[in-house]
Amino acid sequence: MHSYGISSIALSLCLLINQISASNVPTATIDSGAVIGTTTSFPSSSTGVNKFLGIPFGAPPERFTPPKEPEPWPRPLEVKAAKPACIQKFACTYPEEVRQLTMFLFNEPAPEESEDCLYLNVFAPAAPYAGKGRAVLFWIYGGGLEFGHAGIPFYDGSYFAAQEDVIVVSANYRTNVFGFPSSPELPVQERNLGFLDQRLALDWVQRNIHAFGGDPDKITLFGESAGAFSIDALLTSHGRNTTPPFRAAILQSGQLSYRGNRVPGRPYVDSTPDWNNLVSLLNCSDSTSQIECVRTAPATTLKSIIEHQPLIFNPVYDNRTLVTNPGQTRKSGNIAPIPILSGTTRDEGRILVIGQSNLTAYLDATFGARLTPSLLSAITDAYSIGDKELPTAYNAIAAIETDVSFRCPDALFTADSAAAGIPTWRYVFDGVFRNTQQVNNTGAYHSSEIKIVFGTYERGNATVGQEALSAFMRGAWARFARDPVQGPGWNRVGTGAEFLGGAEDLDVGVDGRCGVWRDVLTGAI
Repeated sequence: MHSYGISSIALSLCLLINQISASNVPTATIDSGAVIGTTTSFPSSSTGVNKFLGIPFGAPPERFTPPKEPEPWPRPLEVKAAKPACIQKFACTYPEEVRQLTMFLFNEPAPEESEDCLYLNVFAPAAPYAGKGRAVLFWIYGGGLEFGHAGIPFYDGSYFAAQEDVIVVSANYRTNVFGFPSSPELPVQERNLGFLDQRLALDWVQRNIHAFGGDPDKITLFGESAGAFSIDALLTSHGRNTTPPFRAAILQSGQLSYRGNRVPGRPYVDSTPDWNNLVSLLNCSDSTSQIECVRTAPATTLKSIIEHQPLIFNPVYDNRTLVTNPGQTRKSGNIAPIPILSGTTRDEGRILVIGQSNLTAYLDATFGARLTPSLLSAITDAYSIGDKELPTAYNAIAAIETDVSFRCPDALFTADSAAAGIPTWRYVFDGVFRNTQQVNNTGAYHSSEIKIVFGTYERGNATVGQEALSAFMRGAWARFARDPVQGPGWNRVGTGAEFLGGAEDLDVGVDGRCGVWRDVLTGAI
């Protein structure tokens, strides 16, 4: 009797799926059940794209608990609209210009937020694929591990998928205190919840992407800023003799190995003091279990406290999702030999230091006791305020931020990767277009390449050069995903003219000031 009931349900489900398929609605059957998406098309593409938005890859998470796989659903599930973002944090003590701009760039329109947020999106060409399956690009968004979500409009992978005949996947993950709670009551290996969310989503892709026409053996990670940090965490946590659930990685404006850290090789400081402050502000200090007390607080209360104090919650070194010293792990060669494409934008820092015009205050706040007389002298010589390139203190501060936080770390990161025998390519993005300039004179700012890669910039006023650059970058990313060993279309690091654009390694025009920062970045001072 019991087996008859299961057979009847299965037969009914198959009949229902066949009826749906007959109506040309895109469907896929995954390990949790059937899903129903939508189809979109573009005049410039010969095929449509099937969009599956808001597929559960995890069960609704319990606060401060590792993610779990979702329960199966008995009937086809409509996945036609993005689901809520995880709870975000936009600190109220940022310089107001930076906070408002950050929210404008990454929180417009403001999404619904919820702790029930473990959903992903799949963008797949509608046309059949003759081979084993299409290459897959798995997007990990940035936001300093404090904010961000997969439903941001310019992360829509439809156009990318249509133009390059690849599959694009994007997934939510928890950030701030919801993703990285630093409670001493939690086991160390259960504190990096955001990283565990990413891994569960990757596992989901391995198990299910074939249902959308993808090849689970052809997965490439790509991510920007904290998304690139996350990718480096994944790379360095897989040893040389392991097989990661991906075969290539693209890191846009971020890595963990060199970040000017006060403790060499450890980019994140202990955030237990901020956890203790949160406990105190919630009147949980005298509770038998402080974490259980924090678990009962409304999410809106937690969000308000961590934004207004503000409180920072960093990943911990658990040697599971984040190794103790990513830079040393890479230099030793004890990481999986996954091909890497890494790069930065020309003017990363300009948007990050808007409103700052006091060089002395910036240097003191950034470097503290490490600002030795010899380092200060080297900085003032290399970043001379008043010349044509750096007419104001703001320009000098922005150039320093670009070099010490992005360009020079990337030069060391890619050189180390190549020296460890990892196929490595590098690029520098310098595209500046009116329809991606949110603030005048910010140049090729941090995150400005994202719309160019996805092809989600406004087309009504796009220039011919912008269209050409977007097509080139999409094509390069897709070539790398289809054949990582052959690379994106220019020479590897360590072989000569290796940048996109033809610059030499440590070329004066690209990395000319990096000698100033070598001791800072390597921890010598």
